Amino acid sequence: MNAAVAVALRVRVDPVACEAYGYCAELLPERVTLDEWGYPVVDGTPVGADLVDLARRAAAECPRRALLVEAVARTR
Repeated sequence: MNAAVAVALRVRVDPVACEAYGYCAELLPERVTLDEWGYPVVDGTPVGADLVDLARRAAAECPRRALLVEAVARTR
């Protein structure tokens, strides 16, 4: 039996590259918050269609390119 595969986008942070500028939380507060030291915490839920442009902008605006928007496969 073949399972249908759906593709979703998610936001991920590269903790080694991140220097806690906080732009990601300003641009995408729906998915990113900051911890007590100013580093991003990502909730890990898929990015909805209404947030895709904001997620990509937040990733592009990251000075260290530490915020990543990735396609992940999910089986239904």
